[in-house]
Parts: sequence; C-alpha cells; structure tokens
Amino acid sequence: MNHQMNRRNWIKTSALLAGGASLIPSVFNRATAGASASPTSSWTIREEVLLREFPNPKTRLFANENPFGPSDKAKKAIVDAMNKSYQYPFASLFELQAKIAAHEGVKPEQVILGAGSSPLLHGTALYLAKQGGNIITGDPTYEDLPEKAVALKSIDWVKVPLTSEHKLDLDEMEKRINDKTLMIYVCNPNNPTGTQVDTAKLKAFCERVSKKVLVFVDEAYIDYTADPKGTTLIDCVKKGQNVVVARTFSKLYGFAGLRVGYVIGQESFAKAIEPFTAGFACISATSGAAALAAYQDTEFLAGALKKTLASKEYLYSVLKKDGYSYIPSTTNFVMFPVNMDAERFTEEMLKRDVGVRPWKFAGKDWCRVSIGTMEEMEGFAQAFKQIS
Repeated sequence: MNHQMNRRNWIKTSALLAGGASLIPSVFNRATAGASASPTSSWTIREEVLLREFPNPKTRLFANENPFGPSDKAKKAIVDAMNKSYQYPFASLFELQAKIAAHEGVKPEQVILGAGSSPLLHGTALYLAKQGGNIITGDPTYEDLPEKAVALKSIDWVKVPLTSEHKLDLDEMEKRINDKTLMIYVCNPNNPTGTQVDTAKLKAFCERVSKKVLVFVDEAYIDYTADPKGTTLIDCVKKGQNVVVARTFSKLYGFAGLRVGYVIGQESFAKAIEPFTAGFACISATSGAAALAAYQDTEFLAGALKKTLASKEYLYSVLKKDGYSYIPSTTNFVMFPVNMDAERFTEEMLKRDVGVRPWKFAGKDWCRVSIGTMEEMEGFAQAFKQIS
C-alpha cells in the first residue's frame, strides 16, 4: 500500500506525532477491517481523539507551513477586523478579489476566492465528477483534487510516473489523453518532490493540451521559486486558454491556519464551478482582512523567503555531511531517500520529538522534511544524527 498523505490527512499525522515511544507502534498500523480505506493512506487513527489528548511535536516539520508568518500587517488587520466581525465581510472580500485581479491583469469575475485552495480543488472535483471521465496526474503528486473526484465514483485516475529527475513527465501525460479525459492536473512546483518543470515547456504544453482538455495548474508553492512572475501560468489564462491556476496564502504568506486561497481561470470556468464552492461564505472577516493587508507585501515575503532558503541550505548541509542524497527543491520542503523503512524512520524521529513525513515511491523509502526556523532545523539535525 502506498503511504503518501495529503492535506486532508495531515491533521491525523500532526495529532499523532508526539505521543512518545509507547504510542508509536499503534500510530502506523495499517488499515483494518471496518476502517475507511483510502488508496493513498494507511492512517486509521481518529484525529479528533489524538488532537484532544496529545500535543504536537516540539519540532514540527510535516505540514509545509511558513513558521515566519503571518506578517505584522496581517496580524494588525486581524485585530482591527474583529470589531466588525459580526458583519459578513463582503466588502473586504470583493476588494481582495479586485486587488488580486488587478495585480494579475484579469477580470475580477475570473477570480474565485476560497478558504485556502482546498475548497476550490474540491469544487473542481465535484464539477468534474458530475461529467464522468478520467483525470491525469503525475505520480506522486498532491492528491487532494483527484482523490476527491475518484471518491465520487464517476472519475478514473490516470497516474503517470515522474521522470528520472523526479519531475512531472509532461510528454507522457499528454500521451495518456483519450476521449474520456476531462482534465490534466499539474502541481508545479510539485508536492511531495519539490521539483519544478521547465516553464517554457509547460507553457507550450498548456497551449497544445488546453485545446483538448482543461489544464489545472496548482501553484501553491510558486512564491518559493526563483522567479514567480516568470514561472506562473496565469499568462496562459490571459491568452484565453482553457487553463486554471490555483494559488494559496497558506505557504509563504503564513496563512495555513487562516485559510485563504483563490483560483484564476476563464469566466466560463468560474461560473461552472461556483455552484460547487462556498465562495466568500467560507472566508472569515479576520482572514479576509489579513489577506487584503498581506497581499503582495514584498518586504515580508522577501524576508520570509530569505530565512526559508537559509534553513534549507542548512538542511542540505546536514544531509550531505551524513552521506545522504536529496532532491533539489524549489519549495519549502525537501525529500530524501532514507536507509530504512520510511515508517520506521518517522517513528524513530517521533521518539526524538521531531515530526516528518514518510513516503514510498520509485522503489525507495523517502522522508519529506518541511523547512522550519533555524532552531527547528537544528532540532531535526540532532535527532537525525542519532539514527542516520
């Protein structure tokens, strides 16, 4: 069974990443009879019980969060918005929608807001499931959208292995298109590998493929790339192509717990999925105000990125020193192959109060480490040296 996990599962893992050595054996039990089985996960612990009983690990490196955020501007906006939080925040959210549209050079009607990008991925899954057909993705990749669509029983999931460089194989994905294909999902940079495909190749891919099927590009981690503006596929949307781009404030903006995201596509797409999303209704007044204040706060974003890159370079040095290879990452997480079963490695790190993610793919056992503060990375290094 595959041991990848997605955003829906992360709470389960975060809850169980701290109970001490005595809890570890039960944490990684495989799915049992009567448990709800998932094609991508063997975690069966009830998260609500664990969240109530156990704290998070001291060194929390399993959820790809930005430990340096949110910004001071966002925090102030949250406080200021509380006085009128009895009101629905329509005005501020319309303003946020317009601000995003103006910055990206699209119409406000092409921007759909959500409480993080997840509700918008789910809405797209519902929209596709209504039609029936198949979705093509890389493997492994971020599985929230296709997993939700498959759960509705009318969608087949075509998984295309990554290249030898652990990047999305765009050529093979294009070859897999048939008369039942509804969409190709492209997570770029990709989660969990942290790799990025060549921008020119991806733009050419979108121009060709979008004439046949919808191309959904998830850019959750684009703010960590060297050139976000040059990397984004929003230009394809502006050219009228059948392309959708998803963004989230959960990463570099530090809004993982505040929950704000959006998608940008053609107006026809926006109208099509709107009935399947909660839209403005799912964003709180405080989160909306924070996003409005933080959006394109270049000083904060640059500072958070600089600290993230420093922590990532430190992690690279730790791995190199102990003779480990790793996948060069353009995100705020790093994957490297481990010299033992991935679950056992995770268990051993948990015993040392460090939470990381296990994966199995390409015939190897992997660990994915989110980038934390320098203190957190030093905590990882100390635990890692004891078991490496």
